[in-house]
Amino acid sequence: MIGRGLAAVLLALIVMSAMPAAWASAPAAGASAPVSGVSAPEKCTPQRGSTTVRESWAQRRLDFSRVWPLTKGAGVSVAVIDSGVDARHPQLRVAKEIDLTNTGKRDCVGHGTAVAGIIAGGHFKDIPFLGVAPEARLISIKQSNEEQGDVGVLARAIVEATKQGAKVINVSVQASNHSDLKAAVEYALASDVVVVAAAGNVRKEDGTPAPAFPAAYPGVLSVGSAAPDGKRADSSNATTPVSVLAPGQGITSTWTGMTYREDLDGTSFAAPYVTGVVALVRARYPELNNVRVRRRIELTSDGGRGAGTGAGMINPLLAVTALLPSEIVAVAPPVPEPLPAGAVSKAEAGDERVVNASAMIAIGAISAAGLVAVGGVVIPMGRRRGWRPGRRVVQRPTNID
Repeated sequence: MIGRGLAAVLLALIVMSAMPAAWASAPAAGASAPVSGVSAPEKCTPQRGSTTVRESWAQRRLDFSRVWPLTKGAGVSVAVIDSGVDARHPQLRVAKEIDLTNTGKRDCVGHGTAVAGIIAGGHFKDIPFLGVAPEARLISIKQSNEEQGDVGVLARAIVEATKQGAKVINVSVQASNHSDLKAAVEYALASDVVVVAAAGNVRKEDGTPAPAFPAAYPGVLSVGSAAPDGKRADSSNATTPVSVLAPGQGITSTWTGMTYREDLDGTSFAAPYVTGVVALVRARYPELNNVRVRRRIELTSDGGRGAGTGAGMINPLLAVTALLPSEIVAVAPPVPEPLPAGAVSKAEAGDERVVNASAMIAIGAISAAGLVAVGGVVIPMGRRRGWRPGRRVVQRPTNID
């Protein structure tokens, strides 16, 4: 235990010393929303993470870093509604933290920290783990301090995220259907927010699987979990209407205490991959509304196979670069309006005297041209004869015998 703790501290010191100045000076605490009546949680014992980390199959499969020359998600605010985010982790930059549980901002579960890392974990030299949209602006909204939360608080969190200006909301939570939750989702969608939600996991003790909410609400980008072979994971809830799949088995991400986990499973960790891609798309195409963004994610996915797969595995490169015919609308030029009556005036009747004079001039011109032509023949002949009149030839009659 002591050895592992010492290793974690040493790693933190090394990482913090290597941090870019902009990261090191970012006052995460100063950007937090004020919370009144904060009480310390009764327990805050997240599972231990590891100080070592390797590149995951999910990163190799999605290869989202190929998109970074075009966009890294800059300017897009992403709300993580979860158990909080450990803003001390060197690969996480949290712009704002809001606690709706009155238990403090600390992530006592680790779940929210992992979700945030998948969405926007920053690039760090010699660390192979990467987030999908490292320049996205993270907003952490803590809606639970335990594995289970309250659906009413979840609804409040979605409304709060929308008011905070989030353009994408990640909900790696499965809840039951509730009127407040439905109204909150509709409010977010009407505000042009893309809501990404986990489709939920199937456990043996759950019995017959039921749709998970808010993923099952219309307009939500619902995410199922995929195994390394690209197929839907057995634990991914196929009863929930699924939009797309994303990696959700053996996932690597950031963890509390400035550590990492490499054994994360479930649709909770598939959803943030989609959220990251949505941030990339919204940064690249700011003119697209939430409906078109969701449609672009679905149309550029790799194709589903069977129940619970939706449009299939997400494809970050195509999502950002594909030219969709439906987004290229040829607009015909407008038909010109007919000219108003009287816009073109009729020609006035000509003056009779002018017409007669013109006719005389034309006749004169023709006559002059005729005289010139005759003169061209007669004058040379006259010159040859010395202007003498020609001889007259008289034909005498001839007798016919």
